[in-house]
Amino acid sequence: MERILVLGASGFIGNAIYKELCSYFDTHGTFCTDNNALEKNHQFHQYDMETDSLDLLLYNLKPTIIISAVRGSFETQLALHYSAISYILTHPCKLIFLSSANVFDAFTNYPSYEYDKTLSQSIYGRFKIKIENALLRLPNEKYNIVRLPMVFGQGSPRVNEIKTLIDLGEAIEVFPNVVINVTEISKITQQIHYIVNRKLQGVFHLGSSDLVHQKDFVEDVCEILGYDNPLFKNVYDSNNDRYLAVLPKDNLLPANLQISVQEVVEATIKKIG
Repeated sequence: MERILVLGASGFIGNAIYKELCSYFDTHGTFCTDNNALEKNHQFHQYDMETDSLDLLLYNLKPTIIISAVRGSFETQLALHYSAISYILTHPCKLIFLSSANVFDAFTNYPSYEYDKTLSQSIYGRFKIKIENALLRLPNEKYNIVRLPMVFGQGSPRVNEIKTLIDLGEAIEVFPNVVINVTEISKITQQIHYIVNRKLQGVFHLGSSDLVHQKDFVEDVCEILGYDNPLFKNVYDSNNDRYLAVLPKDNLLPANLQISVQEVVEATIKKIG
């Protein structure tokens, strides 16, 4: 049986991945701040990447798969991922790295596919590219790069932010000229389960199969949440449509693991699992 370590398993995405995999694999997770419930779960391990050694955790657990869903300072995350890479090079283990559509945010004229050149204008995107480039130098069986667009779903931070802004009577920033794709948390967990189960290799784009203007999508989410007339602040950073979307071409998953924009919208009011 695979022994999986989810780095950042107390966060929104990491915790959903842990819950999806824990019934099928020997799944462990890390959490940072004190949490009585997690401390009682012997599959969870308190780990502060600012002060603790990842090497010690890896050598004690001996995972065969590391899934990185961790958040924190970019400098510390870089050091953590370099430690993980050193480990997988000398052990029977692979790293699944959750990356972002932002690795392509310098390209605005078209959607991006798995093996397109990465180029980013943002600090966040450039940070993700550094880790991606380190992984791309490894043998194929040692890594997956999983690029995500914006993640929604019931209870997601993005949905909670929309609710909070509306409840406070504040405007939601929307981008009428930005074309995106999106995804939903329970679909991500199913897709990663499939990648693990089938021992797939390479780069995956786990966004919706269709595209939408960001403002139209946020309006649809507000409507399905039951808000009639939310305030919007239109932000125009370009006169033309600008794309920030990651579409699959080379590594297509089965049809039942794909998702549409409308399904993402509808999932914002559904309970997860």
